[in-house]
Amino acid sequence: MIGLKTSEIHWVVNSYIGVSGGYLGDFTYRSHRDFYPAFCDLNLNPEAYPGTTRERFVAVLSDAEPRYQAAILRGIAVRFPTGSEMQRTPASHRKLLELAKRCDSSEAVAGINPKLSSDVLQRALSDAAILISSEGGPTSAVDRIHTALHAYFKAVCRSESLDTPEGATITQLFKILRQGHPRLRALGNHSETVTKILQSLANVVDSLNPARNRGSMAHPNEHLLDKDDALLTINAAKTVFQYLDAKLG
Repeated sequence: MIGLKTSEIHWVVNSYIGVSGGYLGDFTYRSHRDFYPAFCDLNLNPEAYPGTTRERFVAVLSDAEPRYQAAILRGIAVRFPTGSEMQRTPASHRKLLELAKRCDSSEAVAGINPKLSSDVLQRALSDAAILISSEGGPTSAVDRIHTALHAYFKAVCRSESLDTPEGATITQLFKILRQGHPRLRALGNHSETVTKILQSLANVVDSLNPARNRGSMAHPNEHLLDKDDALLTINAAKTVFQYLDAKLG
C-alpha cells in the first residue's frame, strides 16, 4: 500500500497546520493526545514518541498505515478548517482531503503490472485504479478487476498455446491453467500443500463471478457490495494475480 510521501508529510505539518517554537498549530501536549480519539476515531498515543508536538505528530503520521493516515488527515481538516489561519486556504484544504482520499484508495489494487499482458488487461487495470479513487470506490472497481483477471488468464493460456473453448469463463480458464500449464503441474516438494491452496483459490476465482454479476455496477443491481466486501473481492483477485504472475511470468 502507498501512503504519504515524506514531502507530503512535510507539507501537512509546515504548510497546512503550521509550526511555531516547536509547537504544531495550537496543539498542546494534552490536546495533541486527545486529537486522535476525538477527531480521527483512532486509539493512538503520541506520548510513545519523544520530542515536541511537531516531532511526535510527524512520527505518528509517518508510522501509520495508509488508512490511518487518511483518518488523521481528515481529522486535521476538521480540527484546522479553511480560514482558521492564513495558509489554510480552500485550495490547501482540498489538497489535504485529496491526500486522505488517495491514502484510502491505496488499500487495493496497488502494484499490479503483469509480465504477460494484453490491451484489454491494461485498460481494465487502469479503469480499476481510477474507479477505486472515485466516489463509488472499490465497489465500482469490482467489475474491472474481474475483467482484468479474465483477460490475464486468456493471455497466459494463449502464451502456452493451451486450448480454450470459445467464450470460456474465468473459472474454466483457471482450471485449464492449473491442469495444463507446466509450472502448475510440477509444484516441487510441497506440491500437495500448494495444490490444496490452488484449489482454494479456484473457489475464490469462482466467487468473483457472483460478486461481479450481482454485487457490482456491471449490472443494475439493487444491493451492491459495501466497501469492505468490495476490497476483499479485489484483494482476493490481486492475490491470484501476484502468485500466478510470479510463478508463470
